[in-house]
Amino acid sequence: MTRLANLPADIKQYLIVTGNYWAFTLTDGALRMLVVLHFHALGYSPLSIAMLFLFYEIFGVVTNLVGGYLGARLGLNKTMNIGLALQVVALFMLAVPPEWLSVAYVMLAQALSGIAKDLNKMSAKSSIKMLASGQEGTLFKWVAILTGSKNALKGVGFFLGGLLLTLMSFKGAMLTMAATLLVVWCFSIYALKNDLGKAKNKPKFNEIFSKSSSINILSAARLFLFGARDVWFVVALPVFLSQAFDWDHWTVGAFLASWVIGYGAVQSFAPKIIKLNKQTSPSAETVKWASLLALVTLAIALAIGFDWAVKPMLIGGLMLFGVLFAINSSLHSYLIVSMADADGVSLDVGFYYMANAMGRLIGTVLSGLVFQLYGLAACLAISLLFIVITALISTKLPKQI
Repeated sequence: MTRLANLPADIKQYLIVTGNYWAFTLTDGALRMLVVLHFHALGYSPLSIAMLFLFYEIFGVVTNLVGGYLGARLGLNKTMNIGLALQVVALFMLAVPPEWLSVAYVMLAQALSGIAKDLNKMSAKSSIKMLASGQEGTLFKWVAILTGSKNALKGVGFFLGGLLLTLMSFKGAMLTMAATLLVVWCFSIYALKNDLGKAKNKPKFNEIFSKSSSINILSAARLFLFGARDVWFVVALPVFLSQAFDWDHWTVGAFLASWVIGYGAVQSFAPKIIKLNKQTSPSAETVKWASLLALVTLAIALAIGFDWAVKPMLIGGLMLFGVLFAINSSLHSYLIVSMADADGVSLDVGFYYMANAMGRLIGTVLSGLVFQLYGLAACLAISLLFIVITALISTKLPKQI
């Protein structure tokens, strides 16, 4: 406790921001799993389930642009607290009688949750630039730990969602999560005091779009990378596991939770796998890891399409996909923080995660639509195409950090 009390003020603030981000992530992962499994059980089609997340992703795109601007002007403490408050409201909105849960109503609640999620993500990741400026090894380590721990906790959230739906009603699960996060928000209002990340030169609203060619290229690669994941992971995979393997809610939730936890753990160890220095080529590294991911995706798609040992190939392939995707994602997350302008870092980070949200949006819609019309193999074929595009775009990244 004495050591913690003696930490610099900015680091204390960052630790609180990170703790908020972790608490939020648990509810975010649980909410996603609860919505998919609950509405699938009610008889909703895969496309209808995907539509429930449409506003979540659309408003995530907008939030990352506007949120980066707000973070630079107001400080990351305020954007973090706004995000926590909106998530509490969204959870309470879903804790209503079942007959109120129309597609339009759930989409509205998910819109608030999408805004909340990206305000939290932008606030947490932008903070790192303030703490490790000019220390590339330290920066990659901090980014990897934050990103990896977040995804591991999101996996725990998936597990939590399946567990809550097994132990209590959908409404009870929403109330439990809302009450818990409300306590976190109250603590955050009290504890977050410094304007970490506030720009010295107040940015104009028209500066929300990045003027850096490197950041634009990396953002485009990120868009297709996350579209490649979500086109088969968000709706298609959990519904396929439920239908083809006859798994119950608990089993689906536990399996996907384990995958995301493992994926997060690999992200945390990415700096030990990728040795970055001033001579490292971001272009070569991103192309290499994207190419390996493409080969794994091709193998899974062929196994599903030609009915070759579907269960072991899907489960084993998913594990390997998770490892490679985690490395790709961690490398991208480091590069955006490294390339971002130190003054008003949230502007560049916000623009980048806008592209990330756009990729999730495209992937989510296609996940429901393509799976409903053509099945999981078609979703994987699109995933493969997106990964190849990611690799091609990455060839245009700088040759040196």
